[in-house]
Parts: sequence; structure tokens; C-alpha cells
Amino acid sequence: MPAEHTRRPRLIAVAGARPNFMKIAPLLRVLRNRGHLETRLVHTGQHYDAAMSDQFFAELGIPEPDVNLGVGSGSHAQQTAEILRRMEPVLVEQAPDAVVVVGDVNSTVAASLAAVKMGIPVAHVEAGLRSFDRSMPEEINRLFTDQIASWLFTTEPQAEANLLREGIPGERIHFVGNVMIDTLVEQLPRARARDTLERLDLQPGAYGVLTLHRPSNVDDPERLRRIFAVLAEIQRGVPLVFPVHPRTQKALESLLGEQGTAGLLTTPPLGYLDFLRLLADARLVLTDSGGIQEETTFLGVPCLTLRDNTERPVTVTHGTNTLVGGDPAMLLAAVREALAGTAREHRVPELWDGRAAERIAAILERDLGDTGRAQRNGSGT
Repeated sequence: MPAEHTRRPRLIAVAGARPNFMKIAPLLRVLRNRGHLETRLVHTGQHYDAAMSDQFFAELGIPEPDVNLGVGSGSHAQQTAEILRRMEPVLVEQAPDAVVVVGDVNSTVAASLAAVKMGIPVAHVEAGLRSFDRSMPEEINRLFTDQIASWLFTTEPQAEANLLREGIPGERIHFVGNVMIDTLVEQLPRARARDTLERLDLQPGAYGVLTLHRPSNVDDPERLRRIFAVLAEIQRGVPLVFPVHPRTQKALESLLGEQGTAGLLTTPPLGYLDFLRLLADARLVLTDSGGIQEETTFLGVPCLTLRDNTERPVTVTHGTNTLVGGDPAMLLAAVREALAGTAREHRVPELWDGRAAERIAAILERDLGDTGRAQRNGSGT
């Protein structure tokens, strides 16, 4: 039989920014270990800090990308358009049977659009999450990607309900668990062996962690001032470690001046293992990040989310997450509760067991079959 009829089905996996790396790492490892599908990695370069990107790849064991589009920074429109433009010739050359995208960044929606316009089916890992806040660019990316994907892999039951309500056929939806937790489960022993706390002169259980980067917080001068006024009061009772995102650093300097972070233990952005060590031994975490809500839920660390909504409701209903918005009184009350050790009971959500990537791989292998040709009828089955 000619070789072209017996080749393994080919997947292109796409990643572009730090939140993607933790999700793509376990999937690549499982797919390549199982060996049924030929898998190639495209890095869009949306996360353009080469040093930090390289550090994440090294720590998570992600292989060198087969293609790096080198897109870099820009507005949402510029970044999305440039990924579309650069992705198309890669798809022509590689001729994949399917494209796998993760999360909700610009790379996710742009790579999906490039693929489906060429008749290549898309698998969306972490589908169906909804904040119901369309002012968030990530929400728009999630909505568009889910509408055009053939496989929708979900992390929690509410995601399936969202997709069904939006008219997605049930046969496209697969509840598989959370690939970010796959990475956490694998890497936690390595993180706990790090000397992160010693380097920062911290004691386990005796500090809080702060992350802040969303435009709704850092681009609103009044809200930012309110947040940092409360943080100044909180840090009198518990030291707060603040790895500062670059765009947050610029906003702080512009709006609050040199005194903006007074009293906080600030650090540059941290690698995955150092940051996981910080999370694992924290007394509490204050954040506006989606992924950190999930990680703290698994770790059992109280998480206070400085947002009015979340696209990950299971972290509130089952986990350790509390939405405090920008209300200083609510934030202070939640901090006091966490420090008093009276936080509500929690449990790890269903299928957050470190095996989500295996479930995804098995479904893709089944549906792509042995012929090396994907099902291109839009059903993913």
C-alpha cells in the first residue's frame, strides 16, 4: 500500500502565550508517547518575552516548536490578523488532519479561523467556559472558537450546559477534565523541592500571593487606587508577594507613582515552578487570573478573585474561590475569614485528576481513525 495512505493522522497543536503552555505541555507529551497521531507544535509567538517563554518550555518539558510564527506584540486586531496571515501557509505546507487549540487567547481564535477556512477541523481544549462579560477579549475568543470547533473538550459540567444553550450539538462536546491540573499534578513535586521561599525569606503558610493584570483592574485609575489602598491594610497582617506583570508595572508607575507598591514584596514575573511553589504554601491568594482560580482550588488554598465574574464557576461552587470584585469591604472580610481559617469546605472538581490529556488523546485517535484523513464534516465524529 502506498505510504501516503498509511501515514499516521497529523495534528498541529498551537500555543502562543504563557496560559497556553501549561495546557499544551501534557497534551503533547501524551500524544507523542502514545504514538498514534503525528503531532507538530506551532508557537505563534504571541508571548514575545523570549526569556520567559523559553523558561516555561524548559520547565514544562515542551519540545522545541516545529514552527515559530514570531508574531510578537500588538493590538488585539493586529495580533489576531498577523497570526491568521502567518498561519495559513503553515497549514498549506503541513497539511494537518486537525488543529488543536487551547484556552482563550488571540492565538486560539486566530489559529482556529485559519484552519476552518481551509476545511481543517479544530479541537478546542477548555471549551465552554463563560464569564458572560463581553467586554473581556477572552470571552469573545471563547465564543468564536467554540462556534467553529469540531471537538469541544470541557473542564467542568457547566461548560457543557453553556455550549448546548448556544446550539452546539451534544456529540461534539466531551467532558474530559482539566489539562492545567495535569501539569500541576506532574510538576508539584518538583515545585515543592525549589528554594523559592528561602530566596524570598518566606515561611510556609505565613504569606499571601497577589497577581493583577486584567485591564478592568489595572487600566481603571479609581479601581486600582481602591485595590491598593486595601492591599496596604491587608499587608499589615500578612506579607503579600506580588510578581508584577509588565503591563501592571506600567499602570502602577503611571497612576500610583513610586509609592504604589509600598509594603508589598514585589518580584519580576516568575517561572512556572517558582510560582507553583508560592501558590502551594500560601495562606491565601488574591488574583484576577482565571487559571490561578483553578490551581488554588486543586491545592486547597483560599483564593479571593478581584473580579465581578468568573468563567470558572466550579472554583466557586466546589473550590476555594470567592469573588470579591472591587469592593474593599468584601475583600477585607474575605481576607479576615481566610486568615482565621474559617473558609468554607471545598473539594476537587470531578475529573481534575491529572489524566485529562489521556482522555483527549483517546477521543482524537478514535475520531481521526487509521487512514490519516480527518472527518471534515464539521461533527468531529
